[in-house]
Amino acid sequence: MAKSNGQALPILIAGGGIGGLAAAHALARKGFAVRVLEHAAEFREIGAGIQLGPNVFRALERLGLKEAVLADAHRPPGMEMRCALTGKRVTRIPLDDPRFAECFQQPYAVTHRHDLHSVFIDACKSNNLITLETNRTVEDFEQDDAGVTVLLQSGERIRGRALVGCDGMWSKVRDKIVGDGKPLVSGHIAYRAVLAREEVPDDLWSPDVVLWAGPHTHLVHYPLRRAEIYNLVAVFHSKRYVEGWNAEADAGELWAHFEGQRPEVLRMLERIETWRMWVLCDREPVKEWSKGRVTLLGDAAHPMLQYLAQGACMATEDAVWLAEKAGENQDDLPAAFRAYVQQRYLRTARVQIMARVYGEFYHARGPTAELRN
Repeated sequence: MAKSNGQALPILIAGGGIGGLAAAHALARKGFAVRVLEHAAEFREIGAGIQLGPNVFRALERLGLKEAVLADAHRPPGMEMRCALTGKRVTRIPLDDPRFAECFQQPYAVTHRHDLHSVFIDACKSNNLITLETNRTVEDFEQDDAGVTVLLQSGERIRGRALVGCDGMWSKVRDKIVGDGKPLVSGHIAYRAVLAREEVPDDLWSPDVVLWAGPHTHLVHYPLRRAEIYNLVAVFHSKRYVEGWNAEADAGELWAHFEGQRPEVLRMLERIETWRMWVLCDREPVKEWSKGRVTLLGDAAHPMLQYLAQGACMATEDAVWLAEKAGENQDDLPAAFRAYVQQRYLRTARVQIMARVYGEFYHARGPTAELRN
């Protein structure tokens, strides 16, 4: 075991988003000291709504955090798809049906990303094996048989027994161990906004997760925070590219793509005064994302389009399995990381690929849309 001054070196985690904090919490529960290096000045999560499928609640239950997440979440009674041109209901999944609970044994919920992130922050702060640090941008690393040395943007060097790259879509850690260049730009842009409950007309409000599928567009909306606010995400095809998750949006661009759709869609969109946007990107699945004492997790390992709402869910599952394999191989973390990747790569690759398929399904037009409907 790698030691410094007689003490076991910590596992270093690059990135303090949902995946990084989930990994820190999971590893600490297995007895590992963990040091989280976050590049921003504070630990925070950008964005608004996030959908949480039964699979992530299985992972959260193993982490002891299921009830904490559910406390501020909204449990939609259903998920509904409608045609944005005709208004026809294409399908509805009754999430409150006893058969759903019997089949999946876990709930489906939606929550605010900040609320989910806060649950992980609180869990990490309550564990003295975890150190949380801000203004720590990981630029590079070196590894040897005894551990890993991380080079920060500040020039400081930090020693650890291993490194987990949770630094997202544009991961510096991935650059060095996978080296597959920049993310793939999908040609799709997502605009997001949040409304207060009282700003949503009664005839447009729904407790369900509702998706309006249109030609090269879709709009999804659902309540958050015990139905106190309303989350909207509008997606359309565009070749424009801006790096990051929180760029300023152009409402005129949005309206040009949603012109001619159902009045319900347009009335919902016109309630928004300010939008934020991000460009949807992913990467081709890879079979290996570990090298020695360094591995990846979440978007750094398997970034995916948002059409299955599984990005944070897959990252949380990753954290559970990373800790499980590390706990089984505490004296051989390279072997643990190989076992972790072997456990995860096919499942995450399937979600990456199917997310692309669902994007085409939602955005179908012409005869393809008629068949879908």
